[in-house]
Amino acid sequence: LSSSSGLTHESHKKDVEQVYLRCSEGSIEWMYPTGALIVNLRPNISPASYKHLTVCIKPFKDSSGANIYLEKTGELKLLVRDGDCSPSRVYCFGYDQGGLFVEATPQQDISRKITGFQYELMSKGIAADLHTASAPCRPCSDTEVLLAVCTSDFVIRGSIQNVTNEAEEQESIIHVGVNKLYRQKSKVFQLTGESGNWRGQIKTLLKCGVKPGDGDFLFTGRMHFGEARLGCAPRFKDFQRMYKEAKDKGLNPCEIGPD
Repeated sequence: LSSSSGLTHESHKKDVEQVYLRCSEGSIEWMYPTGALIVNLRPNISPASYKHLTVCIKPFKDSSGANIYLEKTGELKLLVRDGDCSPSRVYCFGYDQGGLFVEATPQQDISRKITGFQYELMSKGIAADLHTASAPCRPCSDTEVLLAVCTSDFVIRGSIQNVTNEAEEQESIIHVGVNKLYRQKSKVFQLTGESGNWRGQIKTLLKCGVKPGDGDFLFTGRMHFGEARLGCAPRFKDFQRMYKEAKDKGLNPCEIGPD
């Protein structure tokens, strides 16, 4: 978390402050914005890898007081207009397309304003999967499922307990009962209640039309701004078949117990 306050620059409303961020994910919070911030993302990786990165930002729900631009060699391209923070809206761009220039808008009372957003750096391939509208709705091939098992942020065997649709955000929340936890990057799936059952939530696009159904699935996916996003999710019996076939041929990309 990087935090800054414009009140320290009250007498210099045209000041431009540089901020350097080394983490691959985090957040910026700018209280009482005046002047401007240049946000420099400098992850601890080889500069040669920068061209393979995508930057995504997600403004805070009540973020206000500044416009966010994409800046390259002095040219500004408006990314997020002050106050235009749609729920769950994420803005992505290639790392080599420029940096972030956050400019305060004129305010009568800046003390009421806080500009902020979360950011994530990821490989262009992962970003494309997360932000291609058709990707979460398309059934995965056997090869894609087996690769997802090896590379996903979470892999679980579970059932769909319920589905909540959020029309405003154009998303569905899948409430999952977990039968077996193979892997999770963050503690999205946790033990709940006295019964000691593992449960969690996975988000996907509303247009995918996910509905509650019987039977177990193998859920895989990515963590994105602290939320689990659905990737490949075959029925578990189908995963067992494809895993066994690949293992018999020595073609499975990684080992995982199918039972």
